[in-house]
Amino acid sequence: MKKLLFVIMCALALLIGLYPLIYAFVEHRYTFLGSKSLEVLHNVIWKSAFFSHIVFGGLALFIGWSQFSTSFRNKNIRMHRIIGSIYVIAVMIASVSGIYMGFYANGGLISATGFICLGCIWLITTLAAVVQIKQRNILKHQQLMTFSYACTFAAVTLRLWYPLLKMLTGDADSSYIAVAWLCWVPNLFAAYFISRKTVVI
Repeated sequence: MKKLLFVIMCALALLIGLYPLIYAFVEHRYTFLGSKSLEVLHNVIWKSAFFSHIVFGGLALFIGWSQFSTSFRNKNIRMHRIIGSIYVIAVMIASVSGIYMGFYANGGLISATGFICLGCIWLITTLAAVVQIKQRNILKHQQLMTFSYACTFAAVTLRLWYPLLKMLTGDADSSYIAVAWLCWVPNLFAAYFISRKTVVI
């Protein structure tokens, strides 16, 4: 069962990790950008933050799952460290740009607060994991990276929750406000229970 869930998680991470590519092939009015006002779209800082967020967030999602494979990690320590370094840099860029974008979130204050909190927790857990591994606290590092990737995986859960809620309620706006929290809070609960079982390998 654990292996099946891991395979499903990896498949979803790889699929959504490639999501930014649609902006190279699909007209922007048919994407998330189509939901933003012209004022926001003409904001160069916001647009730069948006593309930084989806590109580096997608990269973190795409490569991060491999760090949880025990066999890969044990056989490829050097590669584990290289991928880990890339992941940390990607998260730093994606989280900071995501925090900035949060102030412009659709749905007003409630959704804005949800996305800003997500960005802050994502950044803090990732940097704390780096501090712990530099101090040779492997267990704490593993636990904090579990929380970090739970935040990264919000890109997947958002895209699962939103269409489901929209279909059930018929209210796209309220669904988006709910998803601003649902996309990451349950993930952190899952990370908590997973990290409790984490042992030093």
